[in-house]
Amino acid sequence: MIEFCSLKIKCGVRSITNSFGTSNADLPPGDPGMYQLDVTLKRGQNLAARDRGGTSDPYVKFKLGGKEVFRSKTVHKNLNPVWEEKAYILTDNLREPLYIKVFDYDFGLQDDFIGSAFLDLTSLELNRQTDVTLSLKDPHYPDHDMGSIFLSVLLAPGDQREATMLMRKSWKRSSKVTFQTQSLRLSDLHRKSQLWRGIVSVTLIEGRELKAMDANGLSDPYVKFRLGHQKYKSKIVPKTLNPQWREQFDFHLYDERGGIIDITVWDKDVGKKDDFIGRCQIDLSTLSKEQTHKLEMPLEEGEGYLVLLVTLTASAAVTISDLSINSLEDQKEREEILKRYSPMMMFHNISDVGFLQVKVIRAEALMAADVTGKSDPFCVVELNNDRLLTHTVYRNLNPEWNKIFTFNIKDIHSVLEVTVYDEDRDRSADFLGKVAIPLLSIQNGEQKAYVLKNKQLTGPTKGVIYLEIDVIFNAVKASIRTLMPKEQKYIEEEDRLSKQLLLRNFIRMKHCIMALITAVCYISSCFDWDSPPRSLAAFLLFLFVVWNFELYMIPLALLLLLAWNYFLIISGKDNRQHDTVVEDMLEDEEEEDDRDDKDGEKKGFMNRLYAIQEVCVTVQNILDEIASFGERIKNTFNWTVPFLSWLAIVALSVFTIILYFIPLRYIVLVWGINKFTKKIRNPYAIDNNELLDFLSRVPSDVQVLINALKKEKKKEKKKKKKKSWCELQAFLMQYTIPQDHARFKIASNT
Repeated sequence: MIEFCSLKIKCGVRSITNSFGTSNADLPPGDPGMYQLDVTLKRGQNLAARDRGGTSDPYVKFKLGGKEVFRSKTVHKNLNPVWEEKAYILTDNLREPLYIKVFDYDFGLQDDFIGSAFLDLTSLELNRQTDVTLSLKDPHYPDHDMGSIFLSVLLAPGDQREATMLMRKSWKRSSKVTFQTQSLRLSDLHRKSQLWRGIVSVTLIEGRELKAMDANGLSDPYVKFRLGHQKYKSKIVPKTLNPQWREQFDFHLYDERGGIIDITVWDKDVGKKDDFIGRCQIDLSTLSKEQTHKLEMPLEEGEGYLVLLVTLTASAAVTISDLSINSLEDQKEREEILKRYSPMMMFHNISDVGFLQVKVIRAEALMAADVTGKSDPFCVVELNNDRLLTHTVYRNLNPEWNKIFTFNIKDIHSVLEVTVYDEDRDRSADFLGKVAIPLLSIQNGEQKAYVLKNKQLTGPTKGVIYLEIDVIFNAVKASIRTLMPKEQKYIEEEDRLSKQLLLRNFIRMKHCIMALITAVCYISSCFDWDSPPRSLAAFLLFLFVVWNFELYMIPLALLLLLAWNYFLIISGKDNRQHDTVVEDMLEDEEEEDDRDDKDGEKKGFMNRLYAIQEVCVTVQNILDEIASFGERIKNTFNWTVPFLSWLAIVALSVFTIILYFIPLRYIVLVWGINKFTKKIRNPYAIDNNELLDFLSRVPSDVQVLINALKKEKKKEKKKKKKKSWCELQAFLMQYTIPQDHARFKIASNT
């Protein structure tokens, strides 16, 4: 009886240690039973950099017996983090070492592994505080220094009575039920941690009396914002101590209590490290919601202050649910959504353009990323800066997620991106495939199998993903939003210098210039009478237009050009061709990215040009902007995006009517009065150019080419299938017909 009771107590103690995540190995001989390990995680030193900016966002995990028993907070952008956090751990086996792992936090993806170390518990003295320094190691790079972790550890005998009481309270609960409830709790926690409860809109107005950092007594200031993993960077205002930015940024608010926005001001220096001007913080918990606050924030560690407008608004449009809970299948909810985006609500809440529902159902035939021939796939669903994740399906190449994600559409020209990753325990997630779907191309309620593409979306990878998408939007709100600035993307990585990208932008720029030169040469040839009929027609057209010219004829001519291209497309005479050189560049750039991923430590073109890297990146981006501007104008008239072309037709028709009926002096007078009084009426208005905002929604030739390549590859697959089927039929006919003919002859002879 005594032996049975002692055995029962030991089993109970082991069940307690399991609930705390410790080892369930047998107690070593001579041990008194339970131990309490008090660990203070102090700080880290010289940790390995895992982000492109040369820093990391480190946090620490403690594991005992294969179970996680503690996880620290994340310290952002710091290679020498200070935690000062305590963990209290129960164990019954001192021979099981404490496993310490350090990771770099990456939102939406698998966190990067920095290094790990073991703490031998048998080397600790009872009831004595011990300071421990552990050197981190990476098994894949054993010779590399990954930094150090500093701990303070106290090992003491555990309270047996407390353990027994805990055992009795949980005695009736089986391990299976406990595991299920813990799994459900973790699933709910994972789901809630992704959903934001509000939107923080920050308008950066201006800076005043900033510190001079350059030799000319001025600065080239810009501002960086950070709220958790969300980061923004303002534009650079050159040569001023009182910059005017007039930029707006939106953050997601995950914590109901608020949060702290870190703001730093920098001076841009070409060819060397940027100078730090100052910093400040906004405590969102002190601000009331649904109200705009004007803040004048003095800069710490510097001079001057920033003027900001901050607004906190509630958000309930983003949800994650199981497939059985479908808001669009509920007739009442569907009617409410349709009513919210009906034509009658066109001027109510302009920023709320539409509603998007994405059903992530399953995937098939995914790539095997693990040594076992399996993968641990999960999905990341992104719409601009909105990013949600599915759960991970372990050891499966045909996972079923059956999740529904809903988003609030701010811009109908956004692209929905669904990416599949393989979860890895100690490394960043492996890329398995990706699809990008423009919202305007979605057919509502249709379940489709999308072939997964590579990172550049230029070619297929292995596997397909099944999605069902519904888009409901207000066309008037979408048109108005088109004439406003696009939403900025979070800063995820710095621009890098690429040989292929630089060369591609040179070629695109060359094509734009050649198109202008060709047009000028064509006009010059009319004056030189190289072709008398053409020159005569041009001369008569010149006389007619100049004699009868009115200002309304300019938008009218653009309308006729749009109508002519529309006629060519309908009649099947559209002669748009893809640039084979740029297409080859896309493939070469993809190969270059793959080489960089496989061998990131080799010195490449970027390292050899490190001294002028920033200048080259600037040139590369300027070439891209200029080339894209010309291509977008062309693609507007080529009906590349019908919604935008129809919007251009409406705008040009309105301008034609206005210019025809209203004298030019009145139009210029209204424009001038609006410009002069704009700052008086709304001193904090954000300046924008409606024409440039419209063109920013039109895809460039590179974006058009990527979509065209996807369509052409689908056609090639269909042709190959058809060809293989015809070959199979010919093969069968070749062998079956003679045999049947021979049988027929034998039968007829008999």
